[in-house]
Amino acid sequence: GGAQVITDAIGGQFERQESAMRTIAGLSLVAVAGMYAVLWAHFRAHALVLQVLLNLPLALVGAVAALWISGQPLSVATLVGFVTLCGIASRNSILMISHYLHLVRHEGEAFGPEMVVRGSLERLVPVLMTALAAGIALVPLAWAGGAPGKEILTPVAQVILGGLISSTLLDMIVTPTVFLRFGGPAVRAMSGREAREDGADTPPDTL
Repeated sequence: GGAQVITDAIGGQFERQESAMRTIAGLSLVAVAGMYAVLWAHFRAHALVLQVLLNLPLALVGAVAALWISGQPLSVATLVGFVTLCGIASRNSILMISHYLHLVRHEGEAFGPEMVVRGSLERLVPVLMTALAAGIALVPLAWAGGAPGKEILTPVAQVILGGLISSTLLDMIVTPTVFLRFGGPAVRAMSGREAREDGADTPPDTL
């Protein structure tokens, strides 16, 4: 009767949601693998790539906290927010690590605490401003609650906003510390590789 129809409809909707969540989870792994490949092509050092990806768990801390505070369940919309957050959260680490490398390669800074402190301070304002601009834009959606037409956008905004806050705050501490601890070999290897390439490009002296 009618009860069976309703049960079948709910069961079908649940199955479709489960299928969509599995698809998004699989695509998330593909996205992270793609990010790894692109970052490696840029940095040419697995240690630096892993340091960038380290910001993803930092972002997930705030995203999960935002879902817990708002009472939102794990859904397709929240998974979309998680995937979007991965790219946004990685940006800050890329900016900071790229600036550290710039100081060493182009401004003659020696790898060490002084260089890391200088690079972090010089990137502090850009990182905070970009995070603040994105955060302010997401606040109206995050606070919309169950407003009509925003049932999907609200959980996405809450996930991104929460992750943006935690990744920005923790990244300013974790990235400099981890780079100072583990980035030295990668920086030296990169400098040696560039020196060899420069030597290969320089024609030998002829008499």
